[in-house]
Amino acid sequence: MQADKLVEFVEQQLEDIKARDIVVIDVREKASFTDYMVVCSGNSSRHVKSIADNLNKEAKAHNLKPLGIEGTDVGEWALLDLDDVIVHVMTDDIRDLYQLEKLWTEE
Repeated sequence: MQADKLVEFVEQQLEDIKARDIVVIDVREKASFTDYMVVCSGNSSRHVKSIADNLNKEAKAHNLKPLGIEGTDVGEWALLDLDDVIVHVMTDDIRDLYQLEKLWTEE
């Protein structure tokens, strides 16, 4: 799947499971390991886990093989690596702490 189509797929899956504040960051000019990062929030640690698990399940159902999934054990954050798109799912507190959008969008 092309990176642009993969981003659309990811956004749709996140919206379907009610992820909040979805932000897509184009990092093609800044990173060699991926094309896009998607950052979103879950309402609770249980919601963060559900979002990551659902995205993982839907990716596999569409013949996309995630390279890795991390952080679902605690649920404050989760990372799903879909190669061209890396998805970060976080609780609001953790998202405020790490400020990934600011890190990857500042010049």
